[in-house]
Parts: sequence; C-alpha cells; structure tokens
Amino acid sequence: MSFASTPARQGGFLSLGQIALQRLAWALGGVAVLAALWLVAGHMISSNPKTASYSTFGLIPTLEAFPHMWEEGKIQAASVASGYRLGMGLLIAILIGVPLGVLVGRIKWFAAYSNSPFQFIRMVSPLAWMPIAVLVFSTWNGSIIFLIAIASVWPVLFATAAGLAKVDPAWFKVARNLGASPVQMLTKIIMPAIAFDVFSGIRLALGVAWIVLVPAEYLGVTSGLGYAIEDARETLSYNHLTALVVTIGVIGYVLDTTLVMLIKRFSWHRGGAA
Repeated sequence: MSFASTPARQGGFLSLGQIALQRLAWALGGVAVLAALWLVAGHMISSNPKTASYSTFGLIPTLEAFPHMWEEGKIQAASVASGYRLGMGLLIAILIGVPLGVLVGRIKWFAAYSNSPFQFIRMVSPLAWMPIAVLVFSTWNGSIIFLIAIASVWPVLFATAAGLAKVDPAWFKVARNLGASPVQMLTKIIMPAIAFDVFSGIRLALGVAWIVLVPAEYLGVTSGLGYAIEDARETLSYNHLTALVVTIGVIGYVLDTTLVMLIKRFSWHRGGAA
C-alpha cells in the first residue's frame, strides 16, 4: 500500500507545483503587460514637445528613482510611518468590529436597534470626519488612525455578523446541553465557525483603510506615503511620485496576499471542502 501511494502523492505534489507555477506565470505576464503599456505611454509623453516636461512619469525614470530613494531612506521611513497608522487603525477596527458583529449576529433586538444607526454612520465618507477628528484628537497621528478605524470597522462588523448568521443554531443547543460555558461557546464554536468571514471582512477593511490612508496623510503630517507623494508633487519630482505610487501598490498587494493566505489557513470548513 505504501509503495502504491507514493507515486500518487508525488503526482499530487507535482500538480500543485504546476498550479503554483501557472499562477506565477499569469501574474508575471500581467505585470509585463502593464509595464509595456507604461513604457509606451512614457515614450509618447517624452516624444511630444508639449508634454516632454512630464517625461519623468515614465517607467525608466521611475525605476531609476528607486535606488536613490532607498539609499536616502525615504521609502523605508514613509512605509514605516504609514504602516504604523494602518496597523493601529485596523487593530482598533477589529477590536470593535468583531465583538459588535457577534452581538449583531447573536442578539436579535440589538441587531434591530443598531442596524439604522450603523448604516447611517457607515455611509458617511471617512474623510468627512476629518474636521471632527482634528478637534477631538491632539495629534495628526491620532486623527489619521481614527479615520482609518472608522472607515474599516464596518466591513469587519458586517462580515462577522453575516458569518455568525450562517452558523447552524443546533450547534449552540448541543454545546449548551453539553455544559459549555459562554467563553467555551465563543472560543470553540463561534470563532472557528466565523473565521473565514472575519478574515474576509478584515481583507475588505484593509482595502478601504489603504485607500483612506494616503489622502489622510496629505494633511498636516510630515511623514508617511501620502506626505511623500505630496512632497514629490510640490518639488516636481515626478519620478519619485510614481515610485511612491508603485510602492503603495506593492505593499498593498503583499498585505492582501497575506490575508488571502490566512483565510485559506484558518478557514477549517473551506479546508474540509477541499
């Protein structure tokens, strides 16, 4: 039996490797197409006398700017500052959104009373809170973290509630009959059952927070990716500006891919289905 199963296992391993290589090839191919379009657009801009002053928007000047910005520490410093604000905002959103989502998903009267206020606040643009945040918080960091938190809490909250609504009520009855405590109910049933939905909500929240972060950093602060973009625009360093835009895209892609891996890793029901 062991000898017969070895080729099958090896074949399965190879097929998974082939799938991974295929996905990597598609990803690299997409990046290559985007780079080619950018290269052509840059050539068209530089060859036109009316737009030649914007030639540093092109792909080659952008790539040449990366080593200089890295040596000067601009990319690292801006990424660390923005990463701190993003992380703190998302952490607050998760600490608030998951418990509220559990309450909305488990308590009918709480869901009924909170639905209208939550929907009302959710529809207010996060940047519309900026004047209030500036008045309430003594630092720009605090204001930006507040804006990120209030923008990203809703995907976490509603995803958690939706995930809990899909859990079979019989599970809770069986757990109570077996003498499960509220803590055991939360840790052994609720959280494992809604892990996929919670991480999916965090993934959506990350996208919202990443979009809100950059424009929020245009105002007041002297650090971060948004500030660096604004500074590059004011100094007409267009190659630095596009390099920072690429940096934002790369960091966002890495963060999103990490969350996708977490979703696959901790979603037990999806793993069982596979």
